[in-house]
Amino acid sequence: MTRGRLAATAFAVGSVCFAVAAFPAIAEAMGAVGVNVVFFIGSVFFTAGAALSLGDPTRSSSVIQLVGTVFFNISTALALAAAVPAGAEGGTGWRPDVYGSACFLISSALAVRPSPPGRERSGAWLNLAGSVLFAAAAIGSFVVPGTDALLSPFWTGLGTVGGALLFLGAALLGLLPAQRAAATAK
Repeated sequence: MTRGRLAATAFAVGSVCFAVAAFPAIAEAMGAVGVNVVFFIGSVFFTAGAALSLGDPTRSSSVIQLVGTVFFNISTALALAAAVPAGAEGGTGWRPDVYGSACFLISSALAVRPSPPGRERSGAWLNLAGSVLFAAAAIGSFVVPGTDALLSPFWTGLGTVGGALLFLGAALLGLLPAQRAAATAK
């Protein structure tokens, strides 16, 4: 299996984890600890995918993406650490943080800039759209001062699930033979 295919597979697994854990009915059934375990596992797969992408010479945004995944590793680990002692009363699952989301947004914006002829751009645009939704989720996750209320639970949920599904679409495109051929053509 090539490095690019391994990266796409890791991103796909991470995306599935984030989409599943953020889907309200599934999150409720799994409980706070289970949800945060799945988010943490997903973040590890995102980091593996980003690390594997560092070798791609056409991805100048890879380092920023890797930094964003590390922020997500930290924030998902902190959410899990908070949920474990609280047990069933552990609250909700992880929500996209501003640092990781900002890195994803910058990385995705860099990835859609003009590229060599023959380079497929659909995955880059799906990643950018997913990053915009994760940024909306991070903003929606802001806790209103003096309350325990999120600024926008709607955007927190939609941004997390929608962003993860768009990241999944981009990863799956990276697994298609035509996509891999276009990505390696120069």
